[in-house]
Amino acid sequence: MAKQLDINSKLKLSSGYEIPLLGYADVAEDVTDHAIKSGYRHVDSATVYRNEEPSAKGMLKSGVPREQLFFTSKVPPRDVNYDGAKKCVDESLRKTGLSYIDLYLLHAPYGGKEGRLGAWQALVEKVQEGKVRSIGVSNYGVHHLDELEQWQKQQSKDKVGVLSVNQVELHPWLARPDIVEWCEKRGVVLEAYSPLVRSQRMDDPLLAPLAKKHSKTPAQILLRWGLQKNFVILPKSVTHNRIEENKEIYDFELSKEDMEALNTKQYSPSAWDPTKSPLSG
Repeated sequence: MAKQLDINSKLKLSSGYEIPLLGYADVAEDVTDHAIKSGYRHVDSATVYRNEEPSAKGMLKSGVPREQLFFTSKVPPRDVNYDGAKKCVDESLRKTGLSYIDLYLLHAPYGGKEGRLGAWQALVEKVQEGKVRSIGVSNYGVHHLDELEQWQKQQSKDKVGVLSVNQVELHPWLARPDIVEWCEKRGVVLEAYSPLVRSQRMDDPLLAPLAKKHSKTPAQILLRWGLQKNFVILPKSVTHNRIEENKEIYDFELSKEDMEALNTKQYSPSAWDPTKSPLSG
């Protein structure tokens, strides 16, 4: 029996803050506003998406108190270095008008060792300055995570920072058991981007019987799978009805047999896969 979940369910981060399990990611102000009015409280953005400003405006437009909202941004791959990361955080605050950002991530493990660790140190300093509450990484494979962990073990306590999140593509055709095991062992929350596989698998024969059994759409089956894996899920949608449909995932539960049926053991990214990039990259 999976634990009871609803749209207000959250996970505790290693930083001590909480993150809503259901997030929303898109570019336009209007749809972000609609998502918040529909009950979402978590907005995912990134410098490289050029959606920080409209996402923040849409998030705040509904009048929901700031302290009830969770906003994420990311250091773009080209700026994964100490100076670049510091500038990115300050620029994000300027663009959004927010006094702090709930979660800031390194978007990809690029920039070489010096760049990655320098960018991480910049995020640690932004936490100390009160500009960012929690920090993490995105698209980090086990070898990248090991590099960061080994570096942290060699630093003084005030420099290491707290790794709260690893955001990666996660769905039944890319379950990443190695990364999931590494993160779960250390209390690092996993965020699943592209949980709907960019709509590439909606006609997959694995989903049809489960959708019929639970009277749900294939998309809702995929999102429920992520919730029951204890992932923070980040569905993306540009239409109001899809935004509403994507949150109707709390009135049913996938059984142990259902979850096993979705255990494809495949490794099929729907887009780029920086988790495989070499440490020298």
